Amino acid sequence: MKQLLSRTAFLLALLLLPFASAHASSGYTQTRYPIVLVHGLFGFGQVLGVDYFYRVPAALKEDGAQVFVAEVSATGSNEARGEQLLQQVQRILAITGAQKVNLIGHSQGAPTARYVAGVRPDLVASVTTVGGVNKGSVVADIVRGVAPPGSVSEAVAAAVTGAFVKVLAFFSGTSDLPQQPIDALNSLTTAGSLAFSAKFPGGVPTSACGEGDYQAKGVRYYSWTGAATTTNVLDPLTVPMGALGLAFGSTPSDGLVSVCSAHLGQVIRDDYKMNHVNEINQSFGLVSLFEVSPVSLYRQQANRLKNAGL
Repeated sequence: MKQLLSRTAFLLALLLLPFASAHASSGYTQTRYPIVLVHGLFGFGQVLGVDYFYRVPAALKEDGAQVFVAEVSATGSNEARGEQLLQQVQRILAITGAQKVNLIGHSQGAPTARYVAGVRPDLVASVTTVGGVNKGSVVADIVRGVAPPGSVSEAVAAAVTGAFVKVLAFFSGTSDLPQQPIDALNSLTTAGSLAFSAKFPGGVPTSACGEGDYQAKGVRYYSWTGAATTTNVLDPLTVPMGALGLAFGSTPSDGLVSVCSAHLGQVIRDDYKMNHVNEINQSFGLVSLFEVSPVSLYRQQANRLKNAGL
Protein backbone atom coordinates (compact mmCIF):
# COMPACT_ATOMS: atom_id res chain seq x y z
CA MET A 1 0.00 0.00 0.00
CA LYS A 2 2.80 2.42 0.92
CA GLN A 3 4.54 1.61 -2.33
CA LEU A 4 1.34 2.32 -4.28
CA LEU A 5 0.83 5.67 -2.54
CA SER A 6 4.44 6.60 -3.17
CA ARG A 7 4.13 5.83 -6.88
CA THR A 8 0.86 7.79 -7.08
CA ALA A 9 2.46 10.81 -5.42
CA PHE A 10 5.43 10.56 -7.80
CA LEU A 11 3.16 10.43 -10.85
CA LEU A 12 1.15 13.42 -9.61
CA ALA A 13 4.36 15.36 -9.10
CA LEU A 14 5.44 14.56 -12.66
CA LEU A 15 2.06 15.69 -14.01
CA LEU A 16 2.09 18.95 -12.05
CA LEU A 17 5.75 19.77 -12.67
CA PRO A 18 5.25 21.36 -16.10
CA PHE A 19 2.54 23.65 -14.72
CA ALA A 20 4.63 24.66 -11.71
CA SER A 21 7.72 25.23 -13.87
CA ALA A 22 5.76 27.25 -16.40
CA HIS A 23 4.44 29.51 -13.68
CA ALA A 24 7.79 29.92 -11.96
CA SER A 25 9.56 30.84 -15.18
CA SER A 26 6.76 32.35 -17.25
CA GLY A 27 8.81 35.51 -17.75
CA TYR A 28 5.64 37.60 -18.11
CA THR A 29 7.23 40.55 -16.27
CA GLN A 30 10.84 39.81 -17.23
CA THR A 31 11.91 43.10 -18.77
CA ARG A 32 15.28 43.56 -20.43
CA TYR A 33 16.20 46.33 -18.02
CA PRO A 34 15.55 46.57 -14.24
CA ILE A 35 12.38 48.29 -13.04
CA VAL A 36 12.74 51.09 -10.49
CA LEU A 37 9.61 52.18 -8.59
CA VAL A 38 9.63 55.83 -7.49
CA HIS A 39 7.29 57.07 -4.75
CA GLY A 40 5.55 60.41 -4.60
CA LEU A 41 5.05 63.16 -2.02
CA PHE A 42 5.07 61.85 1.58
CA GLY A 43 6.12 58.54 0.10
CA PHE A 44 8.50 55.86 1.31
CA GLY A 45 10.00 52.60 0.19
CA GLN A 46 8.63 50.59 3.08
CA VAL A 47 7.27 51.47 6.53
CA LEU A 48 6.99 48.79 9.21
CA GLY A 49 7.07 46.11 6.55
CA VAL A 50 4.41 47.72 4.34
CA ASP A 51 5.32 48.74 0.78
CA TYR A 52 4.32 52.14 -0.56
CA PHE A 53 3.56 50.27 -3.80
CA TYR A 54 1.57 47.72 -1.83
CA ARG A 55 2.40 44.18 -3.01
CA VAL A 56 3.62 45.48 -6.35
CA PRO A 57 7.38 44.68 -6.07
CA ALA A 58 6.71 41.04 -5.15
CA ALA A 59 4.17 40.64 -7.95
CA LEU A 60 6.64 41.98 -10.51
CA LYS A 61 9.48 39.81 -9.24
CA GLU A 62 7.30 36.70 -9.26
CA ASP A 63 7.46 36.34 -13.03
CA GLY A 64 10.98 37.48 -13.70
CA ALA A 65 11.41 41.23 -13.26
CA GLN A 66 14.37 42.75 -11.48
CA VAL A 67 12.75 45.34 -9.21
CA PHE A 68 14.20 48.09 -7.07
CA VAL A 69 12.30 50.58 -4.92
CA ALA A 70 13.86 54.03 -4.81
CA GLU A 71 14.29 55.90 -1.56
CA VAL A 72 14.11 59.64 -2.14
CA SER A 73 13.05 62.48 0.13
CA ALA A 74 9.38 62.42 1.09
CA THR A 75 9.34 66.16 0.50
CA GLY A 76 11.58 68.14 -1.81
CA SER A 77 11.79 69.73 -5.22
CA ASN A 78 11.59 67.62 -8.36
CA GLU A 79 15.23 68.42 -9.06
CA ALA A 80 16.49 67.50 -5.57
CA ARG A 81 14.57 64.23 -5.55
CA GLY A 82 15.69 63.62 -9.13
CA GLU A 83 19.35 63.93 -8.16
CA GLN A 84 18.82 61.42 -5.35
CA LEU A 85 17.14 59.05 -7.80
CA LEU A 86 19.94 59.48 -10.33
CA GLN A 87 22.52 58.39 -7.77
CA GLN A 88 20.44 55.30 -6.98
CA VAL A 89 20.01 54.49 -10.66
CA GLN A 90 23.77 54.59 -11.13
CA ARG A 91 24.22 52.23 -8.19
CA ILE A 92 21.58 49.86 -9.56
CA LEU A 93 23.31 49.76 -12.92
CA ALA A 94 26.63 49.04 -11.23
CA ILE A 95 25.08 46.22 -9.19
CA THR A 96 23.14 44.58 -12.03
CA GLY A 97 25.44 45.28 -14.94
CA ALA A 98 22.46 46.60 -16.89
CA GLN A 99 22.87 49.55 -19.25
CA LYS A 100 19.53 51.22 -18.50
CA VAL A 101 16.52 51.13 -16.19
CA ASN A 102 12.75 51.38 -16.57
CA LEU A 103 11.42 54.06 -14.21
CA ILE A 104 7.84 53.92 -12.90
CA GLY A 105 6.85 56.96 -10.84
CA HIS A 106 3.67 57.68 -8.92
CA SER A 107 2.49 61.22 -8.13
CA GLN A 108 5.61 63.40 -7.63
CA GLY A 109 7.58 60.30 -8.54
CA ALA A 110 6.61 61.21 -12.11
CA PRO A 111 8.61 64.45 -12.44
CA THR A 112 11.32 62.87 -10.27
CA ALA A 113 11.73 60.12 -12.88
CA ARG A 114 11.41 62.60 -15.74
CA TYR A 115 14.32 64.58 -14.28
CA VAL A 116 16.62 61.56 -14.52
CA ALA A 117 15.45 60.87 -18.08
CA GLY A 118 16.09 64.52 -18.91
CA VAL A 119 19.63 64.80 -17.56
CA ARG A 120 20.79 61.22 -18.31
CA PRO A 121 18.62 59.79 -21.09
CA ASP A 122 21.40 57.30 -21.81
CA LEU A 123 20.60 55.56 -18.51
CA VAL A 124 16.83 55.36 -18.97
CA ALA A 125 14.94 52.98 -21.26
CA SER A 126 11.46 54.18 -20.30
CA VAL A 127 9.50 56.39 -17.95
CA THR A 128 6.00 55.37 -16.87
CA THR A 129 3.97 57.76 -14.74
CA VAL A 130 0.99 56.73 -12.62
CA GLY A 131 -1.26 59.56 -11.44
CA GLY A 132 1.73 61.75 -12.28
CA VAL A 133 1.83 65.45 -11.50
CA ASN A 134 2.98 66.37 -14.99
CA LYS A 135 1.14 69.67 -15.32
CA GLY A 136 0.60 70.58 -11.68
CA SER A 137 -2.21 70.05 -9.20
CA VAL A 138 -5.12 72.33 -8.30
CA VAL A 139 -4.73 71.12 -4.71
CA ALA A 140 -1.15 72.44 -4.59
CA ASP A 141 -2.35 75.72 -6.12
CA ILE A 142 -4.98 76.09 -3.39
CA VAL A 143 -2.49 75.34 -0.60
CA ARG A 144 -0.05 77.86 -2.06
CA GLY A 145 -2.88 80.38 -2.24
CA VAL A 146 -3.74 80.11 1.46
CA ALA A 147 -0.08 79.93 2.45
CA PRO A 148 1.68 82.52 0.28
CA PRO A 149 5.49 82.84 0.38
CA GLY A 150 6.78 84.45 3.58
CA SER A 151 3.43 84.26 5.39
CA VAL A 152 2.76 82.95 8.89
CA SER A 153 0.47 80.29 7.45
CA GLU A 154 3.33 79.05 5.25
CA ALA A 155 5.64 78.81 8.28
CA VAL A 156 3.02 76.90 10.27
CA ALA A 157 2.30 74.54 7.36
CA ALA A 158 6.02 73.89 6.90
CA ALA A 159 6.52 73.16 10.61
CA VAL A 160 3.57 70.76 10.83
CA THR A 161 4.52 69.00 7.62
CA GLY A 162 8.16 68.82 8.69
CA ALA A 163 7.25 67.15 11.98
CA PHE A 164 5.07 64.59 10.21
CA VAL A 165 7.77 63.80 7.66
CA LYS A 166 10.39 63.28 10.39
CA VAL A 167 8.22 60.60 11.95
CA LEU A 168 7.62 59.02 8.54
CA ALA A 169 11.34 59.09 7.73
CA PHE A 170 12.20 57.51 11.08
CA PHE A 171 9.91 54.54 10.54
CA SER A 172 10.98 54.12 6.91
CA GLY A 173 14.67 54.24 7.79
CA THR A 174 15.38 57.32 5.67
CA SER A 175 16.08 59.88 8.41
CA ASP A 176 19.29 60.90 6.66
CA LEU A 177 17.46 62.32 3.63
CA PRO A 178 16.80 66.09 3.55
CA GLN A 179 13.19 67.24 3.72
CA GLN A 180 11.96 70.46 2.09
CA PRO A 181 8.13 70.72 2.24
CA ILE A 182 7.93 74.19 0.70
CA ASP A 183 10.14 73.18 -2.22
CA ALA A 184 7.83 70.22 -2.80
CA LEU A 185 4.77 72.47 -2.75
CA ASN A 186 6.31 74.88 -5.23
CA SER A 187 7.21 72.02 -7.56
CA LEU A 188 3.67 70.64 -7.55
CA THR A 189 1.83 73.87 -8.35
CA THR A 190 0.74 74.49 -11.92
CA ALA A 191 3.34 77.23 -12.30
CA GLY A 192 6.10 75.08 -10.84
CA SER A 193 5.20 72.11 -13.03
CA LEU A 194 5.10 74.19 -16.20
CA ALA A 195 8.51 75.66 -15.41
CA PHE A 196 9.88 72.16 -14.82
CA SER A 197 8.38 70.87 -18.08
CA ALA A 198 9.99 73.73 -19.99
CA LYS A 199 13.35 72.28 -18.93
CA PHE A 200 12.34 68.62 -19.22
CA PRO A 201 9.70 68.37 -21.96
CA GLY A 202 10.12 64.69 -22.80
CA GLY A 203 6.71 63.06 -23.26
CA VAL A 204 4.74 66.10 -22.06
CA PRO A 205 1.66 66.77 -24.25
CA THR A 206 1.67 70.11 -26.03
CA SER A 207 -2.14 70.12 -26.13
CA ALA A 208 -4.32 70.60 -23.08
CA CYS A 209 -5.34 66.96 -22.73
CA GLY A 210 -3.67 64.96 -25.44
CA GLU A 211 -0.78 62.55 -25.64
CA GLY A 212 2.87 63.50 -25.72
CA ASP A 213 5.70 62.14 -27.81
CA TYR A 214 5.95 58.39 -27.30
CA GLN A 215 9.72 58.63 -27.49
CA ALA A 216 12.24 61.40 -26.90
CA LYS A 217 16.04 61.12 -26.82
CA GLY A 218 15.74 57.35 -26.89
CA VAL A 219 13.41 57.19 -23.84
CA ARG A 220 9.92 55.72 -24.15
CA TYR A 221 7.13 57.48 -22.23
CA TYR A 222 3.90 55.96 -20.89
CA SER A 223 1.20 56.97 -18.41
CA TRP A 224 -2.04 55.90 -16.81
CA THR A 225 -4.25 57.31 -14.08
CA GLY A 226 -7.44 56.91 -12.16
CA ALA A 227 -10.48 59.15 -12.58
CA ALA A 228 -12.40 58.45 -9.38
CA THR A 229 -12.20 59.73 -5.82
CA THR A 230 -14.42 57.62 -3.54
CA THR A 231 -13.98 53.96 -4.45
CA ASN A 232 -14.25 51.68 -1.40
CA VAL A 233 -16.29 52.48 1.71
CA LEU A 234 -13.94 50.37 3.83
CA ASP A 235 -10.92 52.47 2.88
CA PRO A 236 -10.31 55.18 5.52
CA LEU A 237 -8.72 57.40 2.86
CA THR A 238 -11.62 57.32 0.43
CA VAL A 239 -13.49 60.16 2.21
CA PRO A 240 -10.44 62.49 2.27
CA MET A 241 -9.84 61.69 -1.40
CA GLY A 242 -13.46 62.52 -2.16
CA ALA A 243 -13.17 65.82 -0.29
CA LEU A 244 -9.95 66.78 -2.10
CA GLY A 245 -11.55 65.87 -5.40
CA LEU A 246 -14.11 68.63 -4.89
CA ALA A 247 -11.32 71.13 -5.59
CA PHE A 248 -11.38 70.05 -9.23
CA GLY A 249 -15.08 70.78 -9.73
CA SER A 250 -16.36 68.93 -12.78
CA THR A 251 -12.84 68.18 -14.04
CA PRO A 252 -12.10 64.43 -13.80
CA SER A 253 -9.37 63.64 -11.29
CA ASP A 254 -8.07 60.98 -8.93
CA GLY A 255 -8.56 63.33 -5.99
CA LEU A 256 -5.13 64.96 -6.18
CA VAL A 257 -4.25 65.12 -9.87
CA SER A 258 -6.49 65.89 -12.81
CA VAL A 259 -6.74 63.33 -15.58
CA CYS A 260 -5.19 65.71 -18.12
CA SER A 261 -2.29 66.62 -15.84
CA ALA A 262 -1.48 62.91 -15.52
CA HIS A 263 -1.05 62.48 -19.29
CA LEU A 264 2.48 61.74 -20.49
CA GLY A 265 3.65 60.08 -23.68
CA GLN A 266 1.47 57.11 -24.60
CA VAL A 267 -1.66 57.27 -22.45
CA ILE A 268 -2.59 53.68 -21.67
CA ARG A 269 -5.85 54.65 -19.94
CA ASP A 270 -7.05 57.63 -17.96
CA ASP A 271 -10.40 56.47 -16.62
CA TYR A 272 -9.68 53.69 -14.15
CA LYS A 273 -12.03 53.62 -11.16
CA MET A 274 -9.16 54.47 -8.82
CA ASN A 275 -8.18 57.42 -6.70
CA HIS A 276 -4.65 58.63 -6.01
CA VAL A 277 -3.94 56.05 -3.29
CA ASN A 278 -5.67 53.19 -5.13
CA GLU A 279 -3.13 53.66 -7.92
CA ILE A 280 -0.49 52.19 -5.61
CA ASN A 281 -2.87 49.55 -4.23
CA GLN A 282 -3.41 51.42 -0.96
CA SER A 283 -4.92 51.44 1.61
CA PHE A 284 -3.62 47.88 2.04
CA GLY A 285 -5.39 46.76 -1.12
CA LEU A 286 -8.76 48.29 -0.21
CA VAL A 287 -9.57 49.37 -3.75
CA SER A 288 -12.67 49.25 -5.92
CA LEU A 289 -14.21 45.80 -6.32
CA PHE A 290 -15.43 46.80 -9.77
CA GLU A 291 -12.08 47.60 -11.39
CA VAL A 292 -8.98 45.67 -12.39
CA SER A 293 -6.47 45.19 -9.57
CA PRO A 294 -3.84 47.97 -9.47
CA VAL A 295 -1.19 45.26 -9.09
CA SER A 296 -2.30 43.80 -12.42
CA LEU A 297 -1.69 47.15 -14.10
CA TYR A 298 1.95 47.16 -13.00
CA ARG A 299 2.33 43.59 -14.21
CA GLN A 300 0.74 44.49 -17.54
CA GLN A 301 3.06 47.45 -17.90
CA ALA A 302 6.10 45.27 -17.21
CA ASN A 303 4.89 42.91 -19.94
CA ARG A 304 4.35 45.89 -22.27
CA LEU A 305 7.92 47.01 -21.63
CA LYS A 306 9.17 43.47 -22.19
CA ASN A 307 7.38 43.22 -25.54
CA ALA A 308 8.86 46.58 -26.56
CA GLY A 309 12.33 45.19 -25.92
CA LEU A 310 12.77 47.29 -22.80
